[in-house]
Amino acid sequence: MFSFRTTSLENQLDKALLYGKVGCFCTQNCWDTSKGRWMYELFRERGNLQTVFSPREAELTPGTNHIAFDAESLRALDAVVVEIQDVGVRYFNYTKDVMQLMEMLRLLDDEAPSLYIVDHLNPSGRVVEGSIPAVAGEMFVPKVAHRHGLTLGELVNLYAAEIGAKFPIHIISAMASSTSRQLMPWTIAPSSDIPGLFSSYLYSGGGLWNNTSITPGIGTSRPYEYIGAPFVKPIHPELLPQAGGAMLRPCSFTPAAGKYAGQRCFGFQIMLIPGEPYHSLLHTLHLMRWFREHYSAFEFEEAFWTKLSDPVLEAYLKESISFDVVQEHVKLEEQKWIRKAKRYLLYDDQPYRMK
Repeated sequence: MFSFRTTSLENQLDKALLYGKVGCFCTQNCWDTSKGRWMYELFRERGNLQTVFSPREAELTPGTNHIAFDAESLRALDAVVVEIQDVGVRYFNYTKDVMQLMEMLRLLDDEAPSLYIVDHLNPSGRVVEGSIPAVAGEMFVPKVAHRHGLTLGELVNLYAAEIGAKFPIHIISAMASSTSRQLMPWTIAPSSDIPGLFSSYLYSGGGLWNNTSITPGIGTSRPYEYIGAPFVKPIHPELLPQAGGAMLRPCSFTPAAGKYAGQRCFGFQIMLIPGEPYHSLLHTLHLMRWFREHYSAFEFEEAFWTKLSDPVLEAYLKESISFDVVQEHVKLEEQKWIRKAKRYLLYDDQPYRMK
């Protein structure tokens, strides 16, 4: 059973939500601005809140971007209500946790509780970047483009079809809540490494740096805007590959956490130009090949290739093909993804490519 609902969570009349045992799977983004309370407090007031699944540490604590849960705690429930803020990129940790939750509910079969998704707008918008995984990729990641242009509810709709889910799934429209009308979707930081307005626009490419010997500024106040490492030498940014929609400037930073914590790094800040489209994935690939060619200390971790999940992009980074081949490949893949995505849309606006 699948349903898309246009009234708020508190107005849902399902017995599982009114009288059943409810578990809430959420992050700091489940704050209800109209009621001045967390989403799970609705069920606490009703007296049927069984458990809250949430990140263990305080919000914005580096390295804590996962939610723990197990099959036994799910089996005891009648409903699981999910409210996180997806950021529009397929390797976002909290979204992978939701997909893992769906896999576990599938395995519970007849014992699975109903799944309710309180949807949010995508802070990265409807723009798409990149390719659909062409080889086995990361676990609990749906077959979507790197920057997919969907909401969490739409991703759940797609992933349910991919895994053959038979448990009930109900999506509460992002437009059913006054919170979506009062707050921009990045107002409350989705995670410790996505702290603000520009982060999600840079994450489709920037998230790949996490699996290399260069840090994307994790442990600083501007992750994914800053890239660098102790071995990078200060040079003029005009020597690096450029991209429309952004400028580079040289910088240095000392991360407080993560890779190179406490070490001074040299590198560059990616500065977005207001109103101009920026293809983060393509620019990141271009920069990575440049670093590979100029620094012997620049390396890819094995997990990088699993996250990338594209032999053509891999061939480019290993210097087997040229950038124009990659651009054409990505263009065709984005068109392919947009055609696929249309089957799972829940809202009127459509995903689109950058021109």
